[in-house]
Amino acid sequence: MSLAYQGDFSKYRRMIVREIPAKTILSVSQIYDYVINPYTGCQHACSYCYARFMKRFTGHKEPWGEFVDVKVNAPDLLKKEITRKKPGRVWVSGVCDPYQPLESKYKLSRQCLEILMHYKWPVTVQTRSPLVLRDIDIFKEMHELEVGLTITTADDNIRKLFEPLAPPIKDRIKALAELHAAGIRTFAMIAPMLPGSGGLAPMLAGKVDYILVDRMNYHYADWVYKKCGLNEGLSDDFFYRTGRELVSKCKGLDIDCRVVC
Repeated sequence: MSLAYQGDFSKYRRMIVREIPAKTILSVSQIYDYVINPYTGCQHACSYCYARFMKRFTGHKEPWGEFVDVKVNAPDLLKKEITRKKPGRVWVSGVCDPYQPLESKYKLSRQCLEILMHYKWPVTVQTRSPLVLRDIDIFKEMHELEVGLTITTADDNIRKLFEPLAPPIKDRIKALAELHAAGIRTFAMIAPMLPGSGGLAPMLAGKVDYILVDRMNYHYADWVYKKCGLNEGLSDDFFYRTGRELVSKCKGLDIDCRVVC
């Protein structure tokens, strides 16, 4: 595993990291029942990330990907809030990567997962990072858990254009394989569908319980498509054709593939 996932922050030198007290941590979600975001901001700085809308509410002046607020009291808050709310499925996380590099230092996601394990709440973990493998010991003890890795393309050269600070594709797929082999329910989230995503099905075979495909039609990364001559990847035809290709390949590989684009 690359040193970057173990806490080598050398390529994040411009990152402004603040330790802050959060007011709440177990929030209502439009996707699942609840969501936990132990951090505000994300070191992966993916060009297309929808979570940059958070700046409208947080007041950050720094560019997206150059700041992270660390909610150092997240575990203490969760211990209090979980006893006051009706049990439901918790998403870890919605607007930050719970296993971005700073997690190797602060372990906030791990501490929150330990609390969720204790209360036997169902959990969906979503990340781009093989750092998630660190917590296999907790996952094996959890109630109704699933772990997903976001994988947007089969071509790592394309990945470097859109998400240069995120872990390589091969490392994410390897992490899924290890989680799946450990008996953990796994999924791959192909969202957004970047050029080259049509080739992911055979790479994921035997490593996931299902695949989610979502167009995620945000326009933050349009400039990357245009700069790199990938405009065709923005077209409706690309999304429909690639979606059909993934469904067809997954069917032949006996993979449950759900397209929501």
